[in-house]
Amino acid sequence: MTNATPQLVVHRDKELMAQAAAARLITRIVDAQAARGTASVVLTGGRNGNALLAAIAASPARDAVDWARLDLWWGDERFVPAGDPDRNAVQARAELLDSVPLDPARVHEMPASDGADGSDVEAAAARYAEELVKASGPGDRLGVPAFDVLLLGVGPDTHVASLFPEHPGVRETELTVIGVRGAPKPPPTRVSLTLPAIRAAREVWLLAAGADKADAVAMALSGPGELQAPASGAYGRSRTLWLLDRAAAEQIPPQLYPPASA
Repeated sequence: MTNATPQLVVHRDKELMAQAAAARLITRIVDAQAARGTASVVLTGGRNGNALLAAIAASPARDAVDWARLDLWWGDERFVPAGDPDRNAVQARAELLDSVPLDPARVHEMPASDGADGSDVEAAAARYAEELVKASGPGDRLGVPAFDVLLLGVGPDTHVASLFPEHPGVRETELTVIGVRGAPKPPPTRVSLTLPAIRAAREVWLLAAGADKADAVAMALSGPGELQAPASGAYGRSRTLWLLDRAAAEQIPPQLYPPASA
């Protein structure tokens, strides 16, 4: 199995998927901290990303994580003012982050539109890219840390992070963080990791639940190419997991990828 060959884990429903993904992520963080002393995770927003965080918050196993030795990053962010409820970071804090003892210096939020760069989304993206470079090590690719787990929600149009089908950001091969203008989903201005940055992660986990994601999941796994289906271009250095519920997996041709055990 190559790093780009995904493993599918299909759960009965979205609630079980969130709980199982939470348990899986807690275990992965604990294992990384045991091996290296620290761990790093890239968070995603949306209903599935937030459900996963809420499931961690409700799990007694969350106390196994040394939260002070966890670095948190984001795969994308809505370029709106700090504190805006649309921001992924604001939602993540409400679901989990404000209830665990994180080191504030290890929580790497993407810039807001009322931050140091004002409304210049390209400058904000460059600032976040510089932060990634500072956190990366000698063996890391492209000036991006080798994240232990990078989480991505899959949109109904197959977008991941803020990389939309046929949008210029999907074509980016040199930059690791970009400013996105004219996104087809509001708000139109965003900051996003690029596919090369996503692929620097050790593991990439793609989350999709609900019947409205079924066509997107089937399309992305059928190999149309990342320009038409950005989710198909998201994979990790050592592992790529698609964590699904039955409704989201319903359209996948059974011969494509046999599911891994949950």
